[in-house]
Amino acid sequence: MLTKEAKQEIITEFGLNDKDTGSTEVQIALLTARIHDLNEHFKAHKKDHSSRRGLLKLVGQRKSLLKYLKRNDLESYREILKKLNLRK
Repeated sequence: MLTKEAKQEIITEFGLNDKDTGSTEVQIALLTARIHDLNEHFKAHKKDHSSRRGLLKLVGQRKSLLKYLKRNDLESYREILKKLNLRK
């Protein structure tokens, strides 16, 4: 679970300003942080299948946001892949 401080740190790093929570880059960064947290959870709880379904939904949501960003702003897409260390 992301704390308020961690969420605010991600928003300031990827957003245009401190209140920019809706931009595509911020949403992708927040989803990536949640996905990393869930991956750590699964290292300890291998049989938690209901949370695994939630993880797959988050990955799909992030994938569609990345696809949208690639279509509309290719430079920003490449930059966020590099910053978040995602493979594409």
